Amino acid sequence: MTLTEACCPIAIAVAFGCVAPTALAQSDKLQGVTYRAPSGTTLRLMLDESNVGPEVTLGEMTFPPNQDSGDHTHGAIEMFYVVSGELDHVVNGVSHLLKPGMSGFVKPPDKVRHKTGPAGAKVVVVWVPGDEGRRIASRWQKEP
Repeated sequence: MTLTEACCPIAIAVAFGCVAPTALAQSDKLQGVTYRAPSGTTLRLMLDESNVGPEVTLGEMTFPPNQDSGDHTHGAIEMFYVVSGELDHVVNGVSHLLKPGMSGFVKPPDKVRHKTGPAGAKVVVVWVPGDEGRRIASRWQKEP
């Protein structure tokens, strides 16, 4: 079983509310806080150190149409599950076109680039360890 096959169902279950009712009743923090990059990409952090601990962060990212993140690296494993649109997930120069229902990942020290077409893309993103989500959000503007 690959990492994508093992982790993606867990992330999807959490993101779409297929978790125990007691977990959902614990806090309104599960709705998350949204951050916006200068590019227009948004990140809604839903599960992080404030509610599940530092081991993992789960969020929802919305990439605008015709977005190109440029090459970058992460200090954590980053996993995507595409909810809508298409995401060209380029890892170390190799393109993986992810469509709804598909997932992809990148591990340090891989270089990654995220590109979208005219429809943009909405994804569920998981970072392990979880401090990577906070690091990214710290450079973006918090939405009211």
